[in-house]
Amino acid sequence: MSCWVPRCPALSMCRGLATLPITCLERAKDLKSRLGILLHKPELGHRIGSSSKLQLGSRWRDSSQDVLEWRESFDQLLKSKSGVTAFHTFLKTEFSEENLDFWLACEDFKKTRSKTKLASKANRIFEEFVQSEAPREVNIDHETREITRKNLSGATSTCFNEAQAKTRTLMEKDSYPRFLKSASYQDMTKQATSRSSSKRSHT
Repeated sequence: MSCWVPRCPALSMCRGLATLPITCLERAKDLKSRLGILLHKPELGHRIGSSSKLQLGSRWRDSSQDVLEWRESFDQLLKSKSGVTAFHTFLKTEFSEENLDFWLACEDFKKTRSKTKLASKANRIFEEFVQSEAPREVNIDHETREITRKNLSGATSTCFNEAQAKTRTLMEKDSYPRFLKSASYQDMTKQATSRSSSKRSHT
């Protein structure tokens, strides 16, 4: 009389693994150990989670006055390289950095002297930022988009002026006030103010 024993899935799996080449098993073990190391590093998760936050205060310890001047006007912010970088990082958290990138591309475009380069740059900027369904389309009205399109036929250093002005106004009225109110910028101004106070006390 034979005795029926239910088939063990684990046993079948072990037998299957036994038939694999040794190199495959070694790679699997190596992968498992690497995953284990990653999973047991909580600081990695912290870095990923905090990467979207502005952590700029430590970068400009020598520009306390600069940081405080950013709140005086949007022009003052755009004049500062570190201000532009800080604002760009903030815009990334709002998924709207294309507006500043377009503005910066226009500023660079205006410095172009070669007519050949002017035309190729104009087309590249239009395709990237201005045309409908562009990869990084900026928020401008249809009329401005069409005016800019027509300007490309005889590209000059001013062909993006209207679109750039509209984008700048949008940033100044919408994103810039939120940047000034952001916790990250508030932290930076506190640090800048305290550094200024400590400098005065040591003089």
